[in-house]
Amino acid sequence: MDDATAILLGALVGGLVAGAVRLPPLLGFLVAGFGLHLLGVEAVPALGTAADLGVTVLLFGVGLKLDVRTLLQREVWATATIHLGAWSVVTAAVLGLVGLVGVGLASEADLRALLLVGLAMSFSSTVFVVKVLEERSASRALGGRTAIGVLVVQDLAAVVFLAVTGGSGPSWWALLLVLLVPGAWLLHRVLGAVGHDELLPLLGVVLALVPGYALFDAVGLKGDLGALVLGVLLSGHRRAPELSKSLFTLKDLLLVAFFVSIGLGGLPTPSELVLALLLVALLPLKALAFAGLLWLARLRRRTSVLTGVTLANYSEFGLIVVVGAPAGWLGEGWLTVVATAVAASFVVGSLPGRHPEYLVRAVRRVLPEREREDLHPEDRPLDVGDAQAVILGMGRVGSAAYLRLRDEYGLRVVGLETSRERCERLRAEGLDVVEGDATDPELWQARPLCHVPIVLLAMPFHGNNIDTLRQLRAGGFAGTVAVVAQYDDDLRQAERAGAAVGFQLYDGAGAELADRAAVAAGLDVSGPTADARRGPDRPSEP
Repeated sequence: MDDATAILLGALVGGLVAGAVRLPPLLGFLVAGFGLHLLGVEAVPALGTAADLGVTVLLFGVGLKLDVRTLLQREVWATATIHLGAWSVVTAAVLGLVGLVGVGLASEADLRALLLVGLAMSFSSTVFVVKVLEERSASRALGGRTAIGVLVVQDLAAVVFLAVTGGSGPSWWALLLVLLVPGAWLLHRVLGAVGHDELLPLLGVVLALVPGYALFDAVGLKGDLGALVLGVLLSGHRRAPELSKSLFTLKDLLLVAFFVSIGLGGLPTPSELVLALLLVALLPLKALAFAGLLWLARLRRRTSVLTGVTLANYSEFGLIVVVGAPAGWLGEGWLTVVATAVAASFVVGSLPGRHPEYLVRAVRRVLPEREREDLHPEDRPLDVGDAQAVILGMGRVGSAAYLRLRDEYGLRVVGLETSRERCERLRAEGLDVVEGDATDPELWQARPLCHVPIVLLAMPFHGNNIDTLRQLRAGGFAGTVAVVAQYDDDLRQAERAGAAVGFQLYDGAGAELADRAAVAAGLDVSGPTADARRGPDRPSEP
């Protein structure tokens, strides 16, 4: 069996085993890489190419969802810059103390080398963090947006460092990249002209690689940063979400190569392993530092802690800083130490319970909860006023339900949505929508919906709907709960969990299509059989 075949089979087996024991597949890919290395399998060139392409497409997708205004918010730029400087010093100090007792490379490193390793360890992994946020459906929530903003600021800091130290810094031609801003109108025109078939993801890959990666790389900047910038330039287009969704499967498939290649990178010597494990042992402190800074920026304790834990890992970008540093700054072996710490941080972050609620409670003495008036405006507890119906999840289904309840039944309706952009758009259309995370247990502690007669659960992920349903029933909610489901099994699960009524999306699509066809044909929809023709998604008037 050749190495390429062994890598494919190993990745598949690792992912299947991880899934069987309810671990994230990426942990299986990492372990598969380590196992393949022990068996003597070597990385093939195509693996590195696929890994690089996966990271590039990932950052392009991040850019498509990124609002540049996020980078200007205090909780983003202040947290990123203060943490970067402080963590560099803390890591250097810890390694320096270890060096005093003669442990491996730390005993031979000078202050400059220790600070450089500290800087490399201050970055968090964009690949890993975005994957975690996507699994939690939290990339557009306040904590998710803040985490992604911090990652972008860190990447920019790394570019500045490489430029200042002369390690692969940009050329003067890089100044011409500002022409991409006025030239973005052409990219918008092309995106608007492409159909919904396979040309759409192909366009995304080409944009990420050519005007993104290749152009930035040609002027001495990190190519992945170029893919991110191109995504940001397209983020305002109406089809940006569709383009991002079309790249989802391709990106996930290519990132398998990234995680396997981390494991195939080799194993450290005993002394290098000791230093790597020491760096991994500092991860809880890194999480607490992020949480403290975010708390000072007036985020709630839960938002601060969970965002801090999400960022508590080491980045592949740290490897770039180590490799790109001027010759003579670091001794041989540090690259292996950093690479091992990065891989181990992914393993630790992939374990179950990486965001347990008990961590939020554990730091309540260090980070006390703030009063509502002192909190960040976007992170305050839910207040639905005198609403008669609340809809959790304001996508297409939730928005349509909102309009039906408001316009045909005359109810006072409030929508809850995690995406700030969607909240702003719906408010501009006259809908009463508040930003919030329905999966937040603290949201239900004050029982904000106890007086509401009707709650509709229309979030895109079935698990979120079920978790929220259970939170409502556990809190004594006695009103009517309706749940949207995509599959019959999901619908039955929701009914067992306490939903008064469930709705299968495909049934509704057929009924709505029939109704619209009848109206277009001029058929009479009134009379004794009107209720039957309305379909399950169109109840009769009360």
